[in-house]
Amino acid sequence: MRKRRAKKRILLPDPKFNDQLVTRFVNNLMWDGKKSTAFKIFYDALEIVENKKGEEEEKTSLEIWKDALSNVMPQVEVRSRRVGGATFQIPMPIRPDRKVSMAMKWLISYSRKRNEKTMAQKLAAEVLAAAKEEGAAVKKRVDVHKMAEANKAFSHFRF
Repeated sequence: MRKRRAKKRILLPDPKFNDQLVTRFVNNLMWDGKKSTAFKIFYDALEIVENKKGEEEEKTSLEIWKDALSNVMPQVEVRSRRVGGATFQIPMPIRPDRKVSMAMKWLISYSRKRNEKTMAQKLAAEVLAAAKEEGAAVKKRVDVHKMAEANKAFSHFRF
């Protein structure tokens, strides 16, 4: 599109939890347009989280997943900007919808890299780790924040 920004499509909430965030996550999880498979993986993962969470935990598996997502969400990121022949990494705050999508993508990509047997087990393990503020996805967020902190001196180049 040349002239204007594309309008946001409204996502239908998922059938089980009636939550749009779940649908958005499943859309990111989906491969080759196989949405029902992606939903099955997600629901199986939440089932595993429900079984593994421990007896003292009073939260539902969906709440644990949302906690994990908020723990992975970055607040600032570095953007490259050329200023007179030199490229600077400039720390910038992130839009709320981009925070969510980055968190989802990191959670899914680091789940895929784990070495459990099924994707549902990988996702469940990564969600449980992220809910406890550990795991690869949380490490990625910490690294992004460290990078922004290291380049704080260049924040006056913000555009």
